[in-house]
Amino acid sequence: MLKKISIAIIVIVAVIFGMAMMQPDTFTVTRSTTIKAPPEKIMPLVADFHNWQSWSPWEMLDPNMQRGFSGPASGTGAVYTWTGNSDVGRGRMEITGHEPPSKVTIKLEFVEPIASTNVTEFTLVPQGETTTVNWTMTGPMQLITKIMSVFSSMDKMIGKDFEKGLAQLKAVAEK
Repeated sequence: MLKKISIAIIVIVAVIFGMAMMQPDTFTVTRSTTIKAPPEKIMPLVADFHNWQSWSPWEMLDPNMQRGFSGPASGTGAVYTWTGNSDVGRGRMEITGHEPPSKVTIKLEFVEPIASTNVTEFTLVPQGETTTVNWTMTGPMQLITKIMSVFSSMDKMIGKDFEKGLAQLKAVAEK
C-alpha cells in the first residue's frame, strides 16, 4: 500500500512539473480604464510615488508598511521602496522611463515573498474629454511561477489588484 501511495505521489509531482515546464517563459497582465480627466492630471498620480498612497491597491494592505523614497521626487530615477507584512512583502520600484503626459515605465523588483524583477508600464491615451489608462506588467516566468501558474494564472493572481488600483486612480483623478 505504501509503495502505491509513493508511486501516486511521484506521478502527481511529475505531472505538475511537466505542466509547469510547458508554461510560457514570460507573462503579461494588462488592465485598462477610462478616466474623465486629461493625461496631465493623471500623470502626476502615476509618475510621483509619493502619490501612490492615494490609489495603489497595495498601500492599504499594511497600515504599518515602511516606505522609502530616493532620487528625484518624480519621473525618471525616482525610487520607492517598501517593507511590510506578508500581504505586501518587500521590494523596490524605479521609474526608468517617463514620457509626459503619455507613458511611465517602472522597474519593479520584489524581494519578498518571491524574488522577481518585472516591468510595469502605464500608458495614457487622450480621447476627447477622457483618457484611457493602460496598466501592464510583464516579466519572466521563473520555475516557482510556472508551478503556481498550473493552478492559477498570473492574470488571475494580480489582475483584480490592477482593476482595484485603476478604479481608485479614476476616483482620485476625477475629484
